[in-house]
Amino acid sequence: MEACQTLDSDTINELKHYRLTPLRLLRGLVCLVVYLSTAFMFLVYFSPVAALFFRLFSVHYCRKASSFLFGLWLALWPFLFEKINGTKVIFSGESVPAKERVLIIANHRTEVDWMYIWDLALRKGCLGCIKYVLKSSLMKLPIFSWGFYVFEFIPVERKWEVDETIMRKMLSTFTNPLDPLWLAVFPEGTDFTEQKCVKSQQFAAENGLPVLKNVLLPKTRGFHACVEILRGSLDAVYDLTIAYKNRCPTFMDNVFGVEPSEVHIHVRRISLEDIPVSESECNTWLLNTFHLKDQLLSDFISQGHFPNQGTEGDLSTFKCLGAKSKLLEATKLHVHIGLNIYLRKINTRVPISSYELSTLNSASNVVLEGNWVSHR
Repeated sequence: MEACQTLDSDTINELKHYRLTPLRLLRGLVCLVVYLSTAFMFLVYFSPVAALFFRLFSVHYCRKASSFLFGLWLALWPFLFEKINGTKVIFSGESVPAKERVLIIANHRTEVDWMYIWDLALRKGCLGCIKYVLKSSLMKLPIFSWGFYVFEFIPVERKWEVDETIMRKMLSTFTNPLDPLWLAVFPEGTDFTEQKCVKSQQFAAENGLPVLKNVLLPKTRGFHACVEILRGSLDAVYDLTIAYKNRCPTFMDNVFGVEPSEVHIHVRRISLEDIPVSESECNTWLLNTFHLKDQLLSDFISQGHFPNQGTEGDLSTFKCLGAKSKLLEATKLHVHIGLNIYLRKINTRVPISSYELSTLNSASNVVLEGNWVSHR
């Protein structure tokens, strides 16, 4: 077990936990097509209703509807990781209550850390209410950028003078304690590499800060803003420390199931009363927290596990299959309706049913004229 490092392609293939066999390749491609197509259908058919129609009457119920739809789709991924790929997700530290409103801080080992938070959220009944503070460049992705806006992710440039206004504005809309919320923040601001670690260590040594080996120095201002604005509406802060066997995975490793063999997540539940109010003391608290993370990861590298592991049980296959079947049935229904509308659209003016009219929304590229569909 080592920290993430850059290796040539031949060495990487030799170190994979599972070989990329034709079966794994085919299975991964099928899953990816299913997941992307269902995401597209949800964003086109359901999200406009949840984001626009319900919001006219109630922001609270808009968020409830969005959370339900988002959770249905997200449940596919833990099912892929744990049931199809056979990745072991091992939780340690503290067992946390279900359905709390929380701020999550985590180390950022690789590009897919944020996906494994879903495994904990699913077990706690909070999968659909996850929101992320993420790079603003991701808000430009085709199709998915619409979803990021619908689910109220917070985009940042990682420059506080640019980010402060938008971050405080969006955080102020999350203060209703009745709205479900898991807000995930990666205070390091980027994923861990050896090169970034060297730069972080140099900065720490020059400024009298702790020199860390397994994490980068955290950026403190965004975290303090989250705590300052949400303090009165949160139940707790969850401190997650994430580590991998045998190597740190990429997104495609996850899809094809060649890595990781195990994901270890250490959980600490922290009361808001234990986090200082003043900015300087809050910043010091966050630095000390990442110092503890660094030690935890050092112990993990030498021992192969975090302390007090086994705090969460195995993922329920029944729950995952239930969510998956609902999602696929909804997608199948709307694909069928969409194809019918398209076939009628390419012919002459043909009447469509009232049910089809009710399912057609503003994302479609057709014009409704009474009970007919025609080209623009």
